[in-house]
Amino acid sequence: MQLRRATMADFDRIIAILKDGANQLAERGVDQWQGDYPSKEQIKEDIENGWAFLAVSEDQETVGAIAIVDGPDHVYDHLDGKWLADTNKYVVIHRLAIHSQHSGKGYATKLLQAVINDIKNNRDDIDSIRIDTHEDNKAMQHLIAKMGFSKVGYLHGAYRPNETSYVYELLK
Repeated sequence: MQLRRATMADFDRIIAILKDGANQLAERGVDQWQGDYPSKEQIKEDIENGWAFLAVSEDQETVGAIAIVDGPDHVYDHLDGKWLADTNKYVVIHRLAIHSQHSGKGYATKLLQAVINDIKNNRDDIDSIRIDTHEDNKAMQHLIAKMGFSKVGYLHGAYRPNETSYVYELLK
């Protein structure tokens, strides 16, 4: 799996991947990404800041999208829990989606492993990797745990009122 930094030329492709991801969540009964998040403005900001990446398979197919955001991320200002590392030197994985045309092939695992490897090998300025997901998104919770992240707490209403997210961290 390769990560390719997205440009504004990739904007529509990222929007399509994330919309497809939102539809997959809805089909599984998960009320995540069903409102105005992630917004077109957020995706534009991701691209402009160099945080947006496309996931490219070994056969050069774009299979997914992800945002890797440098901390501090203020969505975590009200964490109900305790970080493994008390630091502002972290990255946050947001908006990870594999298009449904490519689901069931292990691409989410390969994408997350590629991100972890890239950060461990190339980001000496980073102490940890953080990620969160909706309390009902069991598939993502399973993937996050499988990749070695530890659950460190909860976010309440960070993305939408009355919504709880589980928060995880992986020490570098």
